[in-house]
This record gives sequence, structure tokens and C-alpha cells, in this order.
Amino acid sequence: MTGSTDSSIAIGIDIGGTGIKGAIVNTETGELLSDRIKLDTPEGGKPKDVVGTVEKLLAQLTDAPADAPIGIDFPAVVQNGKTMSAANVSKKWIGLEAEKLFEDALQRDITFVNDADAAGYAEVRYGAAKGKNGLIIMTTLGTGIGTAIIYNGVLIPNAELGHIQIDGGDYEHKASYAAKERDDLNWVQWAARLQTYYAELEKLLWPDLFIVGGGVSKSYQEFLPKISINTPMVPATLRNNAGILGAASLALEPKVLPNANQLVGEPGESAVSLT
Repeated sequence: MTGSTDSSIAIGIDIGGTGIKGAIVNTETGELLSDRIKLDTPEGGKPKDVVGTVEKLLAQLTDAPADAPIGIDFPAVVQNGKTMSAANVSKKWIGLEAEKLFEDALQRDITFVNDADAAGYAEVRYGAAKGKNGLIIMTTLGTGIGTAIIYNGVLIPNAELGHIQIDGGDYEHKASYAAKERDDLNWVQWAARLQTYYAELEKLLWPDLFIVGGGVSKSYQEFLPKISINTPMVPATLRNNAGILGAASLALEPKVLPNANQLVGEPGESAVSLT
């Protein structure tokens, strides 16, 4: 734990459709203070089974302070601790008081957030967009297209921009990495679909920066140079640690997840900045 204090230490847990990852994090520096533990997501992704796997993972993080805050990210829209959707996990998560479910099981307060929001937060705080202002959009290209919106350091949660309607349907079905694999597209063919997607986002939102994440981002040189838009595009830098880092950081700073009043500004208050 050298170089950190208890007030900067948190646990980040990243729940995905195939794996659940976690580590102890120094949120001041964005460094992992433990090995990254990864366990398989239980088949079917049912709530009780996922909670049990998270308990097993936490038991392996033996160096964590007993009172370390815990942040958990999950592939769903999360409103007030409730999962309003479910991607690549059981549909039993839809409408579930997920945050309370974990808190009751772990006997700890937790912060429960959308997975793309956690990754986007981490990239702004520690990664590709560190120190940058303006409108930043993080996209994760995987089974679908996850997105996060950050404006001048303020995270706007639960953006579902993968579901933008282009050519009569959710365009993530044509432009995700899973679509590339399903349709056996080469890099040029896939980049053409991404061109359509990012050009539409650019036209609607006029961002200052796109961050492109997901496992395929390690091969960004194969497709990013083939996309021609005005907005700068950079690959995500945190890769498999992004969700862990973002969830851990949000556990210490849950107020950066604004409600509607905070977004417009309550009397005497201002939105909370990451910078």
C-alpha cells in the first residue's frame, strides 16, 4: 500500500457477461494495489449467483482495508441503485434493487454504476482524456456499443447511444465488434460502418473528443485511421482496468453521478467536476 492513504483506497469490481474482475485501487494515482482477480460470470448471470461470485472475489482481496469503499459496475442502466436493463446477463436484473441486493449480501455500503460510465469516468480521470475539457464521448465496442458522456469533467450517466436509430434499427447491431465478427467483416468494411455511426453522433452532439474503448481498441491502428470525421478520436488507454478504476473512484466520489437538479444547477450549487 506504499504511496497511498486509507482515504484514497477503494475496491473496484467490474461485472461483465463473461467475467467479473476486481482489485484494490489507489484512487489518487489510478494504480492497482493488488493483483487483478478475475472469476467467470456464473452461467445465466442470475442475481443470486453473481452476488455469490462477487463475495468470492472480495474474499481474495485480503489486503484491502476492512472499511474500504466498494464500487461495482454492471452492464445495465442504473437509476437510484436499480438496474433498469440487462445486457448479457439474466433478465431478472431488470427492475431489481441491485445496489440494495449487494449491500444486504456484503453488509457494506456500495456504489453501483453503469459499466460504460465507470470506464468513461476512469479514462477522463486517469487515461486518454485526463486533463481535457469540453464534451467527451467514450464508446466501448464489444457485444454492443456502450457509451459515456462527460462534459467539462461532469459525468452524465446512462447514455445509451449504441441504440441510436440508423437505417431503421439500433445501429450497434451493425457497428459493434460482435457485428464485425458475426458478419465476417474485414477492417475496411467494419470501419465503413463505424464511419456512419460516429458521423451521426458527431452531427447530433458535436463532441470535442471521442475515446474508443473495448477489447478491440488494442488494434485501433487497423480501423481508427480509416474513419474520417472532424472530431478527434483516440483509443482508450486503460483497457481491462478501466471499469475497476472507474467503479473504485466513484465509490469515493458518488456525488459525481448527478441527478436532474444538479445538472441544471440548484440554487447555490454547482455540478461536481472530475478535474
